[in-house]
Parts: sequence; structure tokens; C-alpha cells
Amino acid sequence: MLAMYLAMLETREDQQRFTRLYEACEKKVYALALRLLGDPGRAEDAAQQTWFQLLKRWDRVSALPWSETEGYVVTTAKNCALDILRADRRTVAFPEDWDPPAREEHQEEYDYLVSLIRALPEHYRRILELKCVEERSNREIARRLGISESTVATRVLRGRAMLRDRLEKEGYHDDAV
Repeated sequence: MLAMYLAMLETREDQQRFTRLYEACEKKVYALALRLLGDPGRAEDAAQQTWFQLLKRWDRVSALPWSETEGYVVTTAKNCALDILRADRRTVAFPEDWDPPAREEHQEEYDYLVSLIRALPEHYRRILELKCVEERSNREIARRLGISESTVATRVLRGRAMLRDRLEKEGYHDDAV
């Protein structure tokens, strides 16, 4: 893996400094990610993401005094692992074979609405599934997804607007959306 990272650097001096940094911090980055994520495969992903982030900011990293570089690396590793945890919280979805409850006389319309919700971008889809299908409150959704209630309210409004636009494009004009 180190060879791939080194190929991304232009000068021999940068390659040497990166090699020194990598050898000094590789185990520490992985150990931190493993401690936070609890899974070796995901810890490897976080470690790789850490090194890529450091390479993206190499101008800043290489300008740091050596004594401050390790702290920067550890902070980057922690942030990459936390990003993976946040992504996990946001992407837990209903199984595709999930059969949502609905009144039988409106089953077709309900199924169509659920399919429209599932077609929305992830951060709107998950919130509308919880709000409209599971009938959760904004507070419950915020706690479950680890975001603020105002973010939930905003995404509910925007998600409903997207649904309304989609329905209007298809010829539905109803204030019930």
C-alpha cells in the first residue's frame, strides 16, 4: 500500500518524509480505528482513508514541524473512523422486501408513495421513511440518526417538496402530499 501512496507524491523529499510518517504512525492509525470501529475490515478502510486524506493535504502536513505531525495524523484517523460510524447511522434502511402497513383500499397509492420515497436521495429518504412510514416524531428521528431536530424538520420539508414536485410532474395535483 505504501508504494501506491508514494506514487502520489511528486518529489523524493516528500516521499521520504511520507515514508517516515507512515512507518511511525501506521500501527497507531490502525489501532485507533480498530478501537473506534470494532471491526478489522472497517478499521483498514478508515486507515486507508486517513492516509488518502493526509496525501490530499500534504502541503499542510509536510509544513508541520515533525513534533506536531503525529497529532495531526491521529486526529485525521479519528475523524475518518467517526465518518464511517456516522455513515452507518445514516444508511440503515428498510429491507427491500419490507411490507409497510397500509389500508387495503389505498394499497396501490401507498405502494407508489413508498417507491417514490425510496427513490429520494439517502438523507431525505431515511428521514421520510421514519416520519411518514414509521410515523416517528422529529425528536425520535433526530435521536435515532444523531442529528438535530431542526435538521430533521428541514429535511422533512425538503423531502416532501421533492415528492410533491415528482407527483405534480406525473399529473397528480393534491394538497395531501
